[in-house]
Amino acid sequence: MDRDAPTTLARGAADPSTGPGADDLLAALAALRATDLPVHGGRTMAYVYDAGLGGLDELAARAQETVAGVNGLDMTAFPSVVTLENAVVARAAALLGGTPRTAGTFTSGGTESCLLAVLTAREHARRTRGVTAPEIVLPDTAHAAFHKAAHLFGLRVVSVPAGADFRVRAADMAAALTPDTALVVASAPSYAHGVVDPVAGIAAAAAARGVLCHVDACIGGWYLGHLRLAEDVPAPPPFDLSVPGVTSLSVDLHKYGYTPKGASVLLFRDAELRRHGWFAHASWPGYPVVNATLQGTKPAGPLAGAWAVLERIGTGGYLELSRRVHLAVRQLTDGIGRIDGLAVLGEPDAALVAVAGDDPRVDPFVVADEMRLRGWYLQPQPAHAGSPANVHLTVTAAVADPARIAELLEELAAATDRARELGPPTVDPGLLELAAALDPDALTPDEAALALQAAGVGPDGALPARMAPVLAVLQALPAPLTERLLPEVVSRLYSR
Repeated sequence: MDRDAPTTLARGAADPSTGPGADDLLAALAALRATDLPVHGGRTMAYVYDAGLGGLDELAARAQETVAGVNGLDMTAFPSVVTLENAVVARAAALLGGTPRTAGTFTSGGTESCLLAVLTAREHARRTRGVTAPEIVLPDTAHAAFHKAAHLFGLRVVSVPAGADFRVRAADMAAALTPDTALVVASAPSYAHGVVDPVAGIAAAAAARGVLCHVDACIGGWYLGHLRLAEDVPAPPPFDLSVPGVTSLSVDLHKYGYTPKGASVLLFRDAELRRHGWFAHASWPGYPVVNATLQGTKPAGPLAGAWAVLERIGTGGYLELSRRVHLAVRQLTDGIGRIDGLAVLGEPDAALVAVAGDDPRVDPFVVADEMRLRGWYLQPQPAHAGSPANVHLTVTAAVADPARIAELLEELAAATDRARELGPPTVDPGLLELAAALDPDALTPDEAALALQAAGVGPDGALPARMAPVLAVLQALPAPLTERLLPEVVSRLYSR
């Protein structure tokens, strides 16, 4: 077949009557989706967030369809986006310690919210303190989005090691501050282990030096904010804008708000601080441009879908969902503690649980393979610094049922037994010796292909059914080489 010939999915026609029928096209999409992980039912414990409530998908789809042609680029032409965004931001601010001065921006997701927080801090430091070589102080458990932001916007990363409990110490963060620090970041919680950093101490240290402090509550803010409204569970640690010294906070709605992707809110202490991150340009012959986000054209669908779901569930609904998830996490962590060969890392403050092996015969990557072969997806996390290799479980409301948690624990115990019988994957010492001699910056395509082949990745990017051997190799390689090879894996999946 001609490689450049259009595929069935790419064909179309100027006259719709001669193109594929709607039913055929939808059937083709359904066939493609059949190879994906399920997004409902609670068995995919990463990437997707399921409230387990009927009717939300239909409501969100109808809301998005209502504004399908609206472009949020120009809010004067489409004032509906202003009304919807003000309502969504106000709800987030009311939940997360905002004041009447609090301002916010609706973004496409957590990464964009974090990027904008860093960009705003860089500009604020330059304009108010004359900082020309900005730095960002991060716990080494901070999300990769902040490293991406530093790379894109030219900040130097100062990484502070977390303690044995996977929380960074406020004193260590304070010691890392310099006159060039533009932003300090704390996590609520950190993704890998679900623990909340000591936000109050970190924010106080930043404020004492006149430095902005951002709280990454992307994955946990909506959950923790509602959980503290429950009267029968312990309150989470303080983390939001009510904490003195916190100047911005990001919270994703498409996570524990259970709205369609992508929907996130970036909150600022006040509108003046928010303006440092806006872009405006009138020095060209076209229309005056002003952007509060990295996007120009902005689909209004995610905003409308988020607004509809937030209104439908409401504060009381989210409180109950958060309470159910909290109880499920307690049941899950207690149950894992009784499985021979497994151990929970740290003491999770939120709905994220990292599970490592405490028996050298039990490899968590093999456990993940065994679970996936039986319909459960647990996210592998390679070893880093003081955190051993583990599997990550995101507990959503869809899995927050005692019977479902009991089923998960039973499957996990059986998978652990099978993993013990199979044993850990082995890594060829010769491969590691060869890898140590490679220069990631000078790696040729042929060398990259050989390295990936040795790791078990096919020439077309095809991955094996069992990923433990691949992950074991990538984990054992020097980090710069792994970071060089990962884009090669992804690029092989795309033929264009």
